[in-house]
Amino acid sequence: MSARVVTLGETMALLRADAVGSLAHLGALSIGVGGSESNVAIGLRRLGVEATWVGRVGDDSLGVRVARELRAEGVDARVIVDGGARTGLMLKERPSGDATSVHYYRTGSAGSRLDADDLPADVLDGAALLHLTGITPLLSASCLAVAHAAVDRARAAGVPVSFDVNHRTALGAADAAGPVLRELAERADVLIGGEEELRLVGGTGDDAAEVAASLASRGRSVVAKLGERGALAIVDGRLARHDGFRVAVVDTVGAGDAFVAGYLSAQLEGQPVEERLRRGNACGALLCTVPGDWESAPTLRQVQRFLEAGRDPVSR
Repeated sequence: MSARVVTLGETMALLRADAVGSLAHLGALSIGVGGSESNVAIGLRRLGVEATWVGRVGDDSLGVRVARELRAEGVDARVIVDGGARTGLMLKERPSGDATSVHYYRTGSAGSRLDADDLPADVLDGAALLHLTGITPLLSASCLAVAHAAVDRARAAGVPVSFDVNHRTALGAADAAGPVLRELAERADVLIGGEEELRLVGGTGDDAAEVAASLASRGRSVVAKLGERGALAIVDGRLARHDGFRVAVVDTVGAGDAFVAGYLSAQLEGQPVEERLRRGNACGALLCTVPGDWESAPTLRQVQRFLEAGRDPVSR
């Protein structure tokens, strides 16, 4: 493994309802961890790409669990233990068979206190890519500063930057979040997002292809995640599409992160854009088949077996 991806952000403890029903009535929850950037890091590791994650956790048992889970998955976890704040928490419930609700308890969390001084001096040495999301810069002023500091260092080191808009309305409404995320999107070499997220950061047009093209014209690759319609990308001025896969959906949370891991891993291998989209959609589809944010992120062998099975390209 020669390629290495660096990412940073908040990973929280996760309490998940495995049964369908409201948390008001369920009697048991499962404990796990989750966070967009660490989900991508784990997904990359399972696909054979080295990954480094930087983040803060509290000096508590949940923080220990976050660090342990990431390291158990082979992620180079650069964990800062913050004695002045607790590890963030999210609760996930399935109020009905076809719906999932996620509730965050992260205000003032250790992860939200990440700052530029937390970036190890050598973290980008030899890296092939820096991956960021739009979640981290909306957590706090210091998290916004560390995102830009990471991009500054990447630029100085000649490391390309990937940015997944991943807008969370709970962290900032569109009118407030848009300018913040747009500034980071403009600094990215690979820009990823849903159609409306790409509009949020300045894309224009009547459909996803036009919106992506309006952003790619500024000299970057743009990838549009389209949910059940698959995904498309504009790379070097050329449009490519992949329609996705049909699977029995259990839990869609984390599917976008699995897609990103699949797409980026194929890019780092030098695969053509069609294969990047195909692998990304396969990873997203497989992630949907098991509860959890990252637990069913596939290995490269599992992806290959899935593709060889000849699934119908419809949706995931």
